[in-house]
Amino acid sequence: MRINSAIQAAIDLTAGAAGGTACVVTGQPFDTAKVKMQTFPDMYKGIVDCFVKTYKQVGFRGFYKGTTPALVANIAENSVLFMCYGFCQQIVRRIVGVDRKTKLSDLQNAAAGSFASAFATLVLCPTELVKCRLQAMHEMQLSGKIIQGHNTVWSVVKSVIQRDGPLGFYRGLSSTLLREVPGYFFFFGGYELSRTFFASGRSKDELGPIPLLLSGGFGGSCLWIAVYPVDCVKSRIQVLSMAGKQTGFMGTFVTVVRTEGEHR
Repeated sequence: MRINSAIQAAIDLTAGAAGGTACVVTGQPFDTAKVKMQTFPDMYKGIVDCFVKTYKQVGFRGFYKGTTPALVANIAENSVLFMCYGFCQQIVRRIVGVDRKTKLSDLQNAAAGSFASAFATLVLCPTELVKCRLQAMHEMQLSGKIIQGHNTVWSVVKSVIQRDGPLGFYRGLSSTLLREVPGYFFFFGGYELSRTFFASGRSKDELGPIPLLLSGGFGGSCLWIAVYPVDCVKSRIQVLSMAGKQTGFMGTFVTVVRTEGEHR
């Protein structure tokens, strides 16, 4: 039975929102440590050191700084991404000249996912900026880059508007695009390849939850291996711009390579 396109979009939206919520609930402490270490690598020797120092200095709540914008970011990104994914699959079908019902190849699905991520970036960038600033606010104060920190979502939002206006929420947009577009090509490529592997000649739609879970994990690994350096640059631009004008993507990337090397 063919599902109405509006109903399918609603299903994709709901699935994306549920996935985004699960991602934040389980991964926020690790994401917080990632942002702290990316932005202030000299403060921490590794992830264990980061966890210990964060707990001692800020307490358990320090691991969940920026949870609200993280929830908004993940729900919005996943909802838009998966809603646009089906739409972008149709665009890919038109480009390659096949029927609407034709199954796309893994490479074509990866291209559709990459296209869809460009739409998700527009809702992701502002919320990620607020999230990253909240996560690294303690380090910004410790380093002396700012005198007074902002401890709530609203205080960060208000400071951005007062200082840079609405466009201030799009600091790091080019970095976010450079992360999302190729990143989701690798994510959907890895995800679809993994599903093909588990299907072993059967229909992918017949796969159970465990193969789908493993496929999603494999796709996520492909994404982060491919774009982690870009994510590091994005975090620095969005956080350090609190203290004043920050160089763009290429300037920040070159500075990181020159001062810290490629494997920091």
